[in-house]
Parts: sequence; C-alpha cells; structure tokens
Amino acid sequence: MFQTVISFDMRAPDFGAPTRELYDAALEMCAFADEIGIDAVILPEHHCSEDGYNPVPSLMATAIAARTKRLEIVLGAIVLPLHDPVEVAETIAVADIISGGRLTTTLVAGYVQAEFDMFGKSLKDRAKLMDEGLDVIMRALSGERFDYQGREVFVRPLPFSTPPKILVGGGVQAAARRAAKHGLGLWVLQPEMMPDCQKLIAFYREECARVGHQPGPIMSTTPAVHVARDPEAAWEQVGPHIMHLVKSYASWASDVDTTTSPFYGLDTIESVRKAGFLNVMTPEQTVEFASKTPVSLTPLISGLDPKLGWEMLELFASEVLPKLKKR
Repeated sequence: MFQTVISFDMRAPDFGAPTRELYDAALEMCAFADEIGIDAVILPEHHCSEDGYNPVPSLMATAIAARTKRLEIVLGAIVLPLHDPVEVAETIAVADIISGGRLTTTLVAGYVQAEFDMFGKSLKDRAKLMDEGLDVIMRALSGERFDYQGREVFVRPLPFSTPPKILVGGGVQAAARRAAKHGLGLWVLQPEMMPDCQKLIAFYREECARVGHQPGPIMSTTPAVHVARDPEAAWEQVGPHIMHLVKSYASWASDVDTTTSPFYGLDTIESVRKAGFLNVMTPEQTVEFASKTPVSLTPLISGLDPKLGWEMLELFASEVLPKLKKR
C-alpha cells in the first residue's frame, strides 16, 4: 500500500534520549514527513515495557493527525484481546474523524505473557477474545445497536471513512480466516521475517473467495533503512539501539516459541546486519534499494539521539526521495 513509511515505537532505553525529547522529535518528524511526501507513519503498541514502548499509539495518532494534512496514519498494531472492543471501536471512530479518514487500524491477537497478565487476561484465551472483539468492533462501527455481554452497545460518532480501514495482522491461518470472514485487509510480516508469507496471502485470498468477500488491502512490514554517507560510522551509532530492539523482541517471543521468532539467535551486530532488519546505506544505495521494495525509516530507533535521526531524515529527503519520485 505504501512505498515509504516512517515508524516510531517510542522506546527510550536508559542509554538513549529522554522520553519527552523523543516524543517532541517524533511529532516534528511526522510534520516533516508530511511535507516531503513520505506516505505513512506506523505506530505500534506494546505494554509494561521497561523502555517505555508506546502503550497508547491511538493518542499519538491524533496528535500526528492534528499536525499533518496528507500523511496516512497506521496503528500497527492494537493488541485487541487486551482491550474492551467497544472502547477500541470508539477510539477508531474518533481518531479517523480527527485525521479526516487517514487512519488505518491493524488488530492483532498478541503474544507477550506480561501484557496479558497486566490486563488480567489469559494468553490461552487470545483467539476467543480476538474473534469476539472483531465481531463487536465491526458491528459497532456499522452503526448497529446491539447487546454485548448483557449491555447495550451503541457507538457514536461513526468513523469518517465508510467503511473504516481495518486490517487483521498475524502470521497464521487463523488471522487470515478472521480477515476474510469480515472482509478486512491482512497485515503480514515481510518475507525476510516470515518466509511463508506468500502462502499465507494465497490462503487469505482463497478464504475470501470461499466466504464471498473481495480481498482487502494486504500490507506487510517493510525493510528498515538508515541513510548515511558513511554506513560503517553510522553502524557504530545505531548498533546499540538496533541490538536493544532485537533482544527485546526475542525476549517477548520466548512467551510463545523462541525458535519461530525472526529475532531468534541474533545476538551480535554481525548477525543482525546479515539478517537485514536494518539496512544502513548510502543515499545512492538507498535509491536502488527503495526503487525495488517499500522501505521504512526509523529515525528514533530505540532512543536514538534525535539529532542523528534528523540527519538521516534530511539526507533521505534531499538525496533519496526526489530520485525515487522520478522513477
């Protein structure tokens, strides 16, 4: 759906920049991204993380919406089983109105044990909660008045977009079935992180045909790019930050199955570089790379100094994006 995106998870580990400084920079960077023609911003969600991973991306989405005019805003993703689905429906509606229809919401089942513990939910119930929550959200956002768990549900206002842009995320067939059942789009991991993603997409399309729905948009995570005139020097700067991210995700994945995590075994900078989760490139290399695949910019990755993030972003704006637009 998008060729260039910018992403912020708002991690602020102890060795990185302060949280407030990162949030201020992120909002300014989104305004800049809006001006230069980046397609979208992606805002993920996690909870009870020591480094302050953004737990309420919908709030940040509305702040970004107020400071931008054309930038698409993607909640990627809300961990639905942790939340009251009626409240999620209301959040989607209001955020979509504020953004003038620029909101896309991805809903996922989650996998981090500590998050489910904090919200008083069982990880074993996530499939049931996901199915139930999706049903409630879709009915609520259609304008229907109905009963849910013995209470009447009636959501107003309704979203600006008709229908609202909602995707189901996940790497298993159950996620594809849920998306197909409701006529929603599908969010998958990029091929480097999920080798079977094309098989899952094909299964999703088959399910859509089976239930009589047209396939919705298909989105995937995109390779992260950091633009630098001297990539080796830049690796020295961003290396500790990408390692923090990789180790954090690997730790969370241990709650389900460590060996299936794309971050499994990545315990050195060399292994991370080889895996390609972050591609540090010159402007010329970035133009070639981004002309063949969508790319994601992470200028504040795991608390990176905003000054370094701005240097990267401005280099992308001046020496990469104009050439991409000509291709």
